[in-house]
Amino acid sequence: MVEIERKFLVDTEKWHPKGTGTSIKQGYLSVDENSVVRVRIAGDFAYITFKGKTTGISRAEFEYGIPKNDALILLRMCLNEPVEKTRYTEIFENMLWEIDVFEGANKGLIMAEVELNHENQPVVLPWWVGEEVSTDKRYFNACLSVNPFINW
Repeated sequence: MVEIERKFLVDTEKWHPKGTGTSIKQGYLSVDENSVVRVRIAGDFAYITFKGKTTGISRAEFEYGIPKNDALILLRMCLNEPVEKTRYTEIFENMLWEIDVFEGANKGLIMAEVELNHENQPVVLPWWVGEEVSTDKRYFNACLSVNPFINW
């Protein structure tokens, strides 16, 4: 499967969370320029994800459900500190937006992302998005685990 997504910073004066969101904790078992192996606990569910090298805003992605207890063990084996965030979802112009409010060492960072069917798919931006950071590697979650937002 190919993941194609655009990421944006969120204007916190214009966007306010709706609902309770889903608590996410994720860590990285392997990170290099060609691939990433991530373990994630999102609410009551857990996943292991394999991602390929990013080209533009696209990359191969394979995600599989795993037992939550296995994910807890794998999180302790990760390379760096886990990334913690609460994810909210909103529909805007018939597209699903995921808004991540980061916690811990990335507190203060709020990003929104939208997945696309192809790289040139037109997107109507919500009024609450700001700067696009889709190709800025500092904003990749794997990079945030190594160089958290509070260190910038």
